[in-house]
Amino acid sequence: MGEQDTDGRIPDGARGRGEPRARRGLTVLAWSLAGLVVLGGGGFALAYAQLDGNIESVDINTQLGGDRPKDVDDGSMDILVLGSDSRSGANAAYGRDEGAARSDTAMIVHLYEGHEKASVVSIPRDTLVTRPECTARDGRELPAQYRAMFNTAYEVGGPACAVKTVERLSGIRMDHYVEVDFTGFKELIDELGGVRVTTTRPIRDGSSHLDLAAGTHTLDGEQALGLVRTRKGVGDQSDLGRIQLQQSFIKAFIEQVKRVGVLTSPQKLWSVADTATRAITPDSELDSVRELADFAGGLAGLGAEDVHMITLPVRYDPVDPNRVVPLDAQAQQVWNALREDEPVPATATADTATGQAADVVRQARP
Repeated sequence: MGEQDTDGRIPDGARGRGEPRARRGLTVLAWSLAGLVVLGGGGFALAYAQLDGNIESVDINTQLGGDRPKDVDDGSMDILVLGSDSRSGANAAYGRDEGAARSDTAMIVHLYEGHEKASVVSIPRDTLVTRPECTARDGRELPAQYRAMFNTAYEVGGPACAVKTVERLSGIRMDHYVEVDFTGFKELIDELGGVRVTTTRPIRDGSSHLDLAAGTHTLDGEQALGLVRTRKGVGDQSDLGRIQLQQSFIKAFIEQVKRVGVLTSPQKLWSVADTATRAITPDSELDSVRELADFAGGLAGLGAEDVHMITLPVRYDPVDPNRVVPLDAQAQQVWNALREDEPVPATATADTATGQAADVVRQARP
């Protein structure tokens, strides 16, 4: 999926050739599934105030009010993990900021009852959806829009509009919202000493500045950022292939957090916690270290093998091959499974567009 014009469209014939946007949401997923557990240790009460000061939050509940799916209390939890392509602040090193940021990565993390298993559904940024009526960033009321790109919801209405769009698409209420910037992503990877992955073939992408030979690598923050931005060098050069790289990297990241042993080193615990709390923007119900620690308490046992990752079932749009559209029947299987707190059936993702990059990156063996 290619470079966007300033009005959100992709020029004719541009599929696979544009400058890929960096991935902010990736670190959030890793933080939600694994990294947050570092905040659960004792003896840090005096440091909590400083960490709390790192966190900026957004009040989704107040903005959306009662116009939402039913809040079902069955022990499961659904979290919208969102990233944006803002180039402001330290992120300016990765390109020019051309106005309001778009959500460049979106993942629904479903934690099953007991929080011992999780399913993750990636929503491609160029998925055509019906965007519901939203309040614009400047306070104007925006009407619903048919065949809108998914990532424009965040662009025009911020986090609340993104959450509302996901809830209308899925019929599932999001219990939490979290996002992170990619400068924080780099810093967190470096704090953890890098992440080991194995590439099954060379990856060279000038746009993401990544050049990896086939083999096992310990990626530092800059290389990891390049990997999760890469599109041109793998698969069908679409955003779907890039999502597959991200999903493989996330599993490796989760295992790295477990291997590093931050809970046994107070200094490492502090460094990771300080970096992570500066990187994330959670909803207002997760805007303190204690709330984040409570949220993370049941996640310490999650390993890569406990996380099932899929992409929303889609096909390339017959009208515009630079876009994808949901396969309604199969997508409904996904949403029904999450709503019922059941595993996503294999039939939901059979014969869907994939990006053809599932085997490019693997977890490195210990």
